[in-house]
Amino acid sequence: MVKTWYDKDLSFDAIKDKKIAVIGYGSQGQAQASNLRDSGLNVVVGLRSKGKSWKKAVKEKHKVMKISDAVKKSDIIHILIPDTVQESVYKTEIKPYLKKGMTIGFSHGAAIHFGWIKPPKWVDVIMIAPKSPGQRVRELFKEGFGTPAVVAVKRDYSKKAWSKILSIAKGTGCARAGILKTTFKEEVETDLFGEQVDLCGGADRLIRNSFEVLIENGYQPEIAYFECLHELKLIVDLIQKYGIGGMYKRVSETARYGGLTRGGVILNQSTKKSMLKNLKDIQSGKFAKEWRSIYNKEGPKSFNKYMAELEKHPIEKVGVKLRRMMWPNEEVT
Repeated sequence: MVKTWYDKDLSFDAIKDKKIAVIGYGSQGQAQASNLRDSGLNVVVGLRSKGKSWKKAVKEKHKVMKISDAVKKSDIIHILIPDTVQESVYKTEIKPYLKKGMTIGFSHGAAIHFGWIKPPKWVDVIMIAPKSPGQRVRELFKEGFGTPAVVAVKRDYSKKAWSKILSIAKGTGCARAGILKTTFKEEVETDLFGEQVDLCGGADRLIRNSFEVLIENGYQPEIAYFECLHELKLIVDLIQKYGIGGMYKRVSETARYGGLTRGGVILNQSTKKSMLKNLKDIQSGKFAKEWRSIYNKEGPKSFNKYMAELEKHPIEKVGVKLRRMMWPNEEVT
C-alpha cells in the first residue's frame, strides 16, 4: 500500500526558517511560489532579467531577482523551468553557487533520472509533482483545498530531506488532498508513459482516427466532431469523479453495453503490446535520448512538422467553427 500523508500530519518545522528560491514562473512556478508564500514561507522567485515572467511575478507581489542571486541567498532551490533548459540553467546559474547542505527540488524528475543534472553529493535532492496543471494547483489552494501530489527523495544528505519535502507539500496546499510517496524513477517513467500513451498521444490519435472513420463513411464532420471529441470531456469528468465503473453506471444502458462489449475490440492485446514497447523505450532511455538530441538541434522548431500536420486535419478546421459557436464571447482557436 502506497505511503500517504495529509495536511494534519505535517508541519512547517523543517523549512520555516529556510529561504526558498522558486526558479521559473510558468504554470507550476507561479502556482507553487504563490501558494508557498501565502502559507507564510519565505519565498523568492529567481528569473532571467526583466522578461515577461519577471514583470508578472513583481505584479503579483513576489520578491524577484536574477537566478544566480536567488540561489546565493536561499537554502532550497526549487527548479520549475522546462526540462529542455534545466541543464544549461543549472550549470551556469545554479551549480556555481551551491553550498554544502543546500536542497535542490523539482516537480518532474527527468533531469535527475536521466543524468542531465548531477548535483554534488552534499546537497539534498527532492521532488513534489502535483497531479494537475499549475493553474488548478493555485485555484484549489485559494478555495481552501488542494490537488494531490507525489513526493520523492533522491538524496538525503542532511537526513532531513523527507521532512523538507513534506513541509513544502503542506505549503503548496497539496497535502490538503493527499501526498503519495514515489521515487524519481517511478514518477518519470509513469509520467512519460501517461503523456504518450493515454493523456496526450493516445487521446489525440483515438479522437482523430474515430473522426476519420465517420467522415470517410459519409457522416457530416460537425456531427462527428461532437461524437468523437466534444463529448469526451463529459465522460472523462465522470471517470475522474466516480471511476470507470461509476461512469458506466451513469450513462445510458445502450452506451454501457456498447462500451463494455466493444471497447476491447478497438483497444485490444495488440494495442497493449504497442504500449509495452513504448514503455520499454521510456525505461531504456531511448525516448529521452531521442527527444534531447532533436531538441538540442532544432529547439522549439522540433514540433513544427507535427503541428503543421495536425493543423491540416479536418477535425481542427471544423473544430474552430464549432467552438466559436459554443463560446462566442471567448477567443478560441
